Amino acid sequence: WQRVLGFLVKYDEETQSWVSNLLLQGLATTLRLAVWATIFATIVGVVMGYWRTCQNLTLRIIARCYVELIRNIPPVVFIFIFYFFVSSQIFPAMGIDSINTKSDFAQSELFHFLFGDPRLFSNFLAGMICLALFEGAYITEIVRAGIQSTPTGQWEAAKAIGLSHFNALRDIIIPQAVRKILPPLAGQFITLIKDSAIISLISIQELTFIATEVAATTTKVFETWILVGFMYFVLCYSFALLFAYLEKRAKRSHR
Repeated sequence: WQRVLGFLVKYDEETQSWVSNLLLQGLATTLRLAVWATIFATIVGVVMGYWRTCQNLTLRIIARCYVELIRNIPPVVFIFIFYFFVSSQIFPAMGIDSINTKSDFAQSELFHFLFGDPRLFSNFLAGMICLALFEGAYITEIVRAGIQSTPTGQWEAAKAIGLSHFNALRDIIIPQAVRKILPPLAGQFITLIKDSAIISLISIQELTFIATEVAATTTKVFETWILVGFMYFVLCYSFALLFAYLEKRAKRSHR
């Protein structure tokens, strides 16, 4: 256990202080992935959720195809397709590798805090987009369900006063749907933290990938995965308690 726990923190002789070691660095990368992927997945989900309920047949078909495609193929297959056949071709053409390593912002502490090591930014970006597109399909259904759960009388009232479909959504339907969307959206964030473990397959240095390296280095497989499982549990359960508290506060404020 002592060898495994040593990968949580280490003593830095230069700064004369304790600093995070590989496992805590991997946990930080997992959090970065989850936060950024949730932001982009929410954007994708809101857009696709609107398309799923709009009157334009073409947009409805596009959104439906996106949801059904993502939900009916294994996540591992989707990640490999995106990483090896999309990001490996698009990112070099866009010059992302050279941009993030040469810019002054890439060398700043803020960049390191938001995205981690700039040398691994292209891998981080690929993993984040994979997670965002995958989880976006489920958020799409959350948004669609929230919109469609609004009583039909609200739609009829909006049409009666001359509002267009888009204006009715923006001014009447969405404000009511948000209360129903936020709780499952918070749960989806916790799910995304757990799903981020699969990104280790494309060598993103998040917690699971680091745990694999630590287990191989120390040969303490059982101890390593028990510790990592406990770290995931503490992280996810803490967010679950936080979201439950915020949900109760929100319900009290609307009484």
